[in-house]
Amino acid sequence: MTTRGERTSGCYAERLETLSPADRAAYQDAELQRIARHAYENAPAIRQKFDNSRVKPDEIKSVKDLERLPITHKHELAALQQKAPPFGGFLGVPWDRLKRICMSPGPIYEPEEIHSQNDRWTQAFFAAGFRKGDIGQITFSYHLVPPAFWFEDALHRLECIATPGGVGNTELQVQMMHDLKVTAYIGTPSFLVNISKKARELGYDLKHDLYLEVGFVAGEMLPESLRDELEQGFGMIIRQGYGTADVGCLGYECYHKNGMHFPHNCIVEIVDPETGRQLGPGETGEIVATVFDEVYPMIRFGTGDLSYYTDEPCPCGRSTHRLVKILGRLDQVTKVKGMFIHPGSADEVAGKFPEIDRYQVVVDRKAHADQMTFTIELKEGIDPTQELAGRIEAAIPTSMRVRGTVQFIERGTLPKEYRKIDDRRKWD
Repeated sequence: MTTRGERTSGCYAERLETLSPADRAAYQDAELQRIARHAYENAPAIRQKFDNSRVKPDEIKSVKDLERLPITHKHELAALQQKAPPFGGFLGVPWDRLKRICMSPGPIYEPEEIHSQNDRWTQAFFAAGFRKGDIGQITFSYHLVPPAFWFEDALHRLECIATPGGVGNTELQVQMMHDLKVTAYIGTPSFLVNISKKARELGYDLKHDLYLEVGFVAGEMLPESLRDELEQGFGMIIRQGYGTADVGCLGYECYHKNGMHFPHNCIVEIVDPETGRQLGPGETGEIVATVFDEVYPMIRFGTGDLSYYTDEPCPCGRSTHRLVKILGRLDQVTKVKGMFIHPGSADEVAGKFPEIDRYQVVVDRKAHADQMTFTIELKEGIDPTQELAGRIEAAIPTSMRVRGTVQFIERGTLPKEYRKIDDRRKWD
C-alpha cells in the first residue's frame, strides 16, 4: 500500500518542474522557437497565421513575442476544419504517425501521435497523488472525445492499471471499485457524488468496503465544501485539473491546493481579451495556450475561459506559475456535466421542432449536480403536452451531448433581449 506521505511529495519530472525562473524562460523560449519553425513548415493554417501577421517563425524568440500573433478560438477552429477538412490545416505530421483521431463538439477533429511525448496529464496525476501500482477508474466518456484516452495514457506512464468505467452504469461501477479494490478515481466531482450515493444504497461503507485513496477531477467546478464532503466520506485525497480537448492539460493542483500549476512543457498566457496583450500576476484575462506538440501545434489557442495567475512560491517546490481560479467564460459557452454547451447546439435542438417559438437553456445546480433545463415558449395555438416534452428531451443529448429536461412557459415570459444560455450556478 502506498503511504500518504509518498502520495503528497515529489514531482513527476523533478528537474523540469522545479527550474529557476531564468532556466524556465530559456527552456520555454527554446521549445517555442522549435515548435514555431515546425508548425510554419508543416501546418498550412499556422503558416497562414504567421504570414497574415507578417511575422517570420525566426522572429518568435521568446514568450513575449507571442503577442505579435493573433489568438485562434474554438469557433474559428471549427470553421477552418469545415473549410479545409478534416484538420483545418493544423496537422503537423504525416497521417502514418497518428494513432487516434477523436471528435469534440463543433465538430472538431483532434489527432494524436502513436508515440506521443505529451505527459502533461501525467504530471497532473502524479501531483494529485497517483503512484505506481494504483488501479484507476476512468469515468469520463470513451465515446468520440479524447479525455478518457489521455487519462488512460497518463495512468500507463505511471505504471498504473486503468479500469474504463466510462459514463453512467453507477451500480456496476461501484461493484467494479469494490471487486478490483480500485484505489484511484478519475472523473467529474458530481459523478463521484453519485458513486457515493449508490454505494451507500448497496450497503457499502465508503471507507471500508471501497478502497479509494486518490482522485483526480475535472470538467466541473469543485467547491471546497464538496471536496471536503467527498474527501471525508471516502477518506481520500482529491485534486483537480484544468484543460481542454483541443490542447490538453493546462493546470493542475498539487497537495497544497493553492492554485493549479502550469505544466512545464507548454506556455499558458493570461491575456487581455480585447488586445491580446499578456497580463501580469493577479490580472484577470483569457487563458491562452501554446503547446509543444508537433502533431497538432496549437499556437495561441484561446480557451475562452477567464482566470488570473500567481507567481508566488509553492511549498511543493514546483516553480511554474499557477492559475488561481477559473472565473467563467468570455461568451455564452459554458460547461455542463463536463461537456461544453453553446447556443449553436441549443439552436440545433430547437430547430428540430417547429412548435418552438423561443427558448432559453437554464443551467443550475442541485445537490452538487448540474441541472440543464430548456424553458420553452411554444408558438401560438400549440398546447404543451408531455409527449412533446418527451420528444424534445430525447433530442437534447444528440446535439448537446448532455441530458436536459423541458419546462414549458407562457408566451411572453422571456424578455425581449435575453441570453440563450443562462448559467445560474453559484459556487463557494
